[in-house]
Amino acid sequence: MMKTLLILVFAVVLAGTFSGPAHAQLEIDVTQAHVEPVPIAITSFGGDTEYGDRIAEVVADNLRRSGLFRPIDRAAFIEQPGFDSTPNYANWRMINADGLVVGRASRQPDGQLLAEFRLWDIYGQRQLTGQQFQTSAENWRRVAHIISDAIYERLTGESGYFDTRVVFVSESGPKTERVRRLAIMDQDGHNLRHLTNATNEIVRNPRFSPTRQEITYVSQELGDTARVYLFNIETGQREVVGEFPNMSFAPRFSPDGQRIVMSLQQGGNANIYMMDLRTRQTTRLTHSPSIDTSPSFSPDGNRIVFESDRGGRQQIYVMNADGSNQERISFGQGSYGTPVWSPRGDLIAFTKLSGGRFSIGVMRPDGSGERILTEGFHNEGPTWAPNGRVIMFFREVPGAEGGPQLWTVDLTGRHEHPVRTNSFASDPAWSPLLN
Repeated sequence: MMKTLLILVFAVVLAGTFSGPAHAQLEIDVTQAHVEPVPIAITSFGGDTEYGDRIAEVVADNLRRSGLFRPIDRAAFIEQPGFDSTPNYANWRMINADGLVVGRASRQPDGQLLAEFRLWDIYGQRQLTGQQFQTSAENWRRVAHIISDAIYERLTGESGYFDTRVVFVSESGPKTERVRRLAIMDQDGHNLRHLTNATNEIVRNPRFSPTRQEITYVSQELGDTARVYLFNIETGQREVVGEFPNMSFAPRFSPDGQRIVMSLQQGGNANIYMMDLRTRQTTRLTHSPSIDTSPSFSPDGNRIVFESDRGGRQQIYVMNADGSNQERISFGQGSYGTPVWSPRGDLIAFTKLSGGRFSIGVMRPDGSGERILTEGFHNEGPTWAPNGRVIMFFREVPGAEGGPQLWTVDLTGRHEHPVRTNSFASDPAWSPLLN
């Protein structure tokens, strides 16, 4: 069971102070095909050294992994600026810093942690934003993620994705006798904990609700029928949605979280069905003598993307949410699967098998603009960050002792990073932003 974290945010306390003369504004255009990382100086948050250093390190790591920022080595700093004073802009220009983050963290008499930061535009010579947070000391890492999001949002004009979590399948033991448990962690791999612990239970394909800290997943005990569960991350409570023999992929939520869409197998065929979670009423959407699976809603809820072998091999199709107007959108060489609609609605991520190699790629909803972001021996299971700019997936390398690991890649394909876990990991699902 996980308690809701209480963080008081005082966004207006620090914003808008210390304005300087008008200059070109520091900002990042994330729509460009290639974005040169912005050099940014992130000082140690003064006050409580223990928490100040930790918070600054997490902020720097978050921004670095986004591919949009290049935190400058602190050894190059000419000064340690005071939190309550205007920085010496010339000193920061000398080390080619475009932006500067200063902060302060201190334990209060009641044990609470007070953390605050300011973001400065060095060439514009003005403060861009600042915020203050008060929370329990154990939540210091989440404060660092929220600060990272605030910096990202102010400089890109788009929502961040650092204050999020990822649920995945944690795999341990020999390759032929793997124990698979559900686990959850912060998006950077920290604060990991297991959600299920049964060793005789096989869990697959967790999927996050876009509106709540809730997931669906498939569970099957040895020799038993597959069940679909709803699991509330905050309370730890779970309920059975239904029993579905031969289900291979867990359902996905609709954008409003009120429906799920799934593939159910009957005989040698599999078709797409929708279920209303309030009434448990099920509606069949496809009627194909083939295998239709891996459905995913568009963010407006009006369309569904799915994979089907009705044309002879796996390809990607889209249809209206009522099952009408089914059309194929993938036409490249190879087989396509596991399509997932971006939260922005502009792209669909997929897995592609061609020439014996697995790739993670994206295409527009009409099938145009296909781009491969990464490829290798076995890449699979893309899931989107809630801002639609980064994809997490799992990768497995050949070898008897090997196993799957989680990775992220941004939409340029230039910035690829492993996500460290304490076991093998597969089937990631990214949460919406925390509240």
